This record gives sequence, C-alpha cells and structure tokens, in this order.
Amino acid sequence: MVIVHSSYCPTKTDSFDLACILQLYKKYDVSAHYIIDRAGIIYLLVDEKNIAYHGGKGTIPDGDNRPNTRSIGIELINTEKSAYTELQYLSLASLVTKIKSRYEIKYVLGHSDIAPSRKTDPWNFDWVKFACLSD
Repeated sequence: MVIVHSSYCPTKTDSFDLACILQLYKKYDVSAHYIIDRAGIIYLLVDEKNIAYHGGKGTIPDGDNRPNTRSIGIELINTEKSAYTELQYLSLASLVTKIKSRYEIKYVLGHSDIAPSRKTDPWNFDWVKFACLSD
C-alpha cells in the first residue's frame, strides 16, 4: 500500500522549508520513503526495500495494524491551510504509477484513513484529481 501524508515546518517563516522538515523527522525519529516539495521535486529518503516509520499506530482496511511494514510512505509539503501545487499532484501520480509497476499495490490511502482518531493529513488533498492523473 501507499500512504500519502502532509508535512510542513511550523517553526520557520517558510513553512515549506525542506531542510527544516527533514530536521523535524530526525528529531522525532520518523521518515517516509519519499517527500515531494512544492516544485514537484521528488526526494528519496528511505529505500523502498526498507521500513520507513511514517504510519505510526494505525490500521489498514484488511485489519493489519502494522502499516509501516506493508507500505510506502510519501510526504507532500503542504500546510493545513494551503493547496497542493499542480506539480505536486503530477509528481505524486507519476511516482505512484512507478511504484505500482514494481509492487502489487492494493491501497493508496491518506494517513487519516489508517489513523482517523489521531491524524488528519493529507490536508486539503483532492483525491478525485489524483485519481484522474494516476489512471
């Protein structure tokens, strides 16, 4: 499965500062496999064959409560009030298509789908738009 997330830097004037976001991941000992910046640039953070700690406690639709062991995490740089850029949607769709060519992906979900009681991201994500781009 692929889990889509949102990240931003709450401690700087530039909420979209990639270096700040990566420092936060390091501080909290979390990561995703990929992060996509506002220009649509895709950064590999953790090799797909390795576990990335992005899902936390959650349950996927088949009842498994170990999402990190069965998923590829993709972060999109965005705040709770911002809209994603067109380039982010295009990059995400392309990346997910490539991932699907390498693995049998049953689900593409938001973080809020696997942990609805504690997570709300990806914020403001247009799933219909994403589906149209990734078909």
